[in-house]
Amino acid sequence: MTESVEAHRAQPRAGVLLVNLGTPDAPTAPAIRRYLREFLSDRRIVDLPRALWWPILNGIILPLRPRRLAKSYASVWLEEGAPLLVHTRELAEGVARELVTAGLDGVPVFHAMRYGNPSIASAIAQAREQSVRRLVVIPLYPQYSGTTTASVMDGVFSALSAERWMPELRSVHAYHDDPAFIHALADSVQAHWLQHGRGDHLLMSFHGIPQRYFDAGDPYHCHCHKTARLLAEALALGEDDYSVCFQSRFGREPWLQPYADERIDALAARGVRQLDAICPGFAADCLETLEEMAQQYAEQFQAAGGKALRYVPALNAQPEHCATIAQLAARQLAGWQPTAIDSELIAERVQRLPTSGG
Repeated sequence: MTESVEAHRAQPRAGVLLVNLGTPDAPTAPAIRRYLREFLSDRRIVDLPRALWWPILNGIILPLRPRRLAKSYASVWLEEGAPLLVHTRELAEGVARELVTAGLDGVPVFHAMRYGNPSIASAIAQAREQSVRRLVVIPLYPQYSGTTTASVMDGVFSALSAERWMPELRSVHAYHDDPAFIHALADSVQAHWLQHGRGDHLLMSFHGIPQRYFDAGDPYHCHCHKTARLLAEALALGEDDYSVCFQSRFGREPWLQPYADERIDALAARGVRQLDAICPGFAADCLETLEEMAQQYAEQFQAAGGKALRYVPALNAQPEHCATIAQLAARQLAGWQPTAIDSELIAERVQRLPTSGG
């Protein structure tokens, strides 16, 4: 009997795939160059004409930028590997435990990176080996953007294009206003305040995208502001108690504003001395949160006259975050995990249906 026939006879299962952005395999220039080549070749990320973009990417960025970034990555690298990968793996493990607790045992949870390793294709291969015929895809971006969520789905469909027997798919579009997500964010801020004291102001910083992407219809800007508003309401913050900004801009064209570095300088000039900062668009800590926000911007804030910028860590694999993602998965799994009672009810209904003869 061939392996394919055995696969056809296996009991089909439902599974969950969590996908994050990606990270180099090591904090070295060659590994960073491989990662950046894949990342910056995605048309969802950079939509410039290839004739214009390729000389910039291959002639300027890839030869020079990886060497500069190696030190930054090394400053946040964990013993177990890249922070983004470590926290995403732990989140997947936590979500699997939450699903078992909710009675959805037997649902495997996989994790992958849109760029780098483990790849989406490798995760889908694992799912196939475990007889997963129904797959819930959860891009780990609370706020939808074509540069993130849509790109993940591009990667999923690209990987599935090589499959003879594609699984049935469901996906989570966004969860920027999900009550459990907002509650988890608010609890993380309150825990930070309990441990360190409450600062003078809360900065909510999101990753930026080019302004023209938003002008073309990308809802990301609106999703970010709704997350910020709901989080402020959950924390009972007034309009002067918090700010929204966007970080990590790249290139010379306008990106979403206000820019984080300019906002930080303005807050210091206004007299804010203790500045708390959270990045609600990042499901797991990474270079942008641990090095850019917690290190670079903290130094900039002090240089501008502030006393301290204290970063509130991402939700990572905190229990409330695991429960939040598990709830998102459970909603999508509804109807895919029939119980014994469900099967009996279906059987009874079939018996009551009129026959087609006569």
